[in-house]
Amino acid sequence: MATTYIVDKDGNQIDASSATVPSDRHFRGAWSLSGSVISEDMTAAKAIFKDKIREVRGPLLEAEDVVYMKALEADDADAKAASVTKKAALRDAPAASAITNAADIAALKAAWDTDVLGDSPYA
Repeated sequence: MATTYIVDKDGNQIDASSATVPSDRHFRGAWSLSGSVISEDMTAAKAIFKDKIREVRGPLLEAEDVVYMKALEADDADAKAASVTKKAALRDAPAASAITNAADIAALKAAWDTDVLGDSPYA
C-alpha cells in the first residue's frame, strides 16, 4: 500500500495516517506542521482569504463599470454616486478590519462581507 503524504506551506511533509489534520480544507495552503499536528498559519490564511476576495470582486467590478457607464449616459447623478460607492466598497474589501482582526479560521470565514461580495465560498 502506498503512503500518502501531506505537505505544509513550507514544504514539510508527514505521513497522512499519523497527522492530526484540520477538518476545514479551505485554507490548506496555510497549513503548518508542528510534530504530527497540522494547524493553520493565520497570516497565510488571511493572504489566501484576500486572494479569494480579489478573485470574486473582479467580475463584480466589471459589472459595476457597466452600471456606471449607463448612469453616465443617462446623466443620472444618484446612480453614478451609488456605483462609485459600490466600487469603492469592492476595492476596499481586502483591507477590512474584520480580516485583520480575525484570530482564528472561524472568525476569518465570518469576515466575508456578503453585502459587498455576495455569497461566501466558505459557507
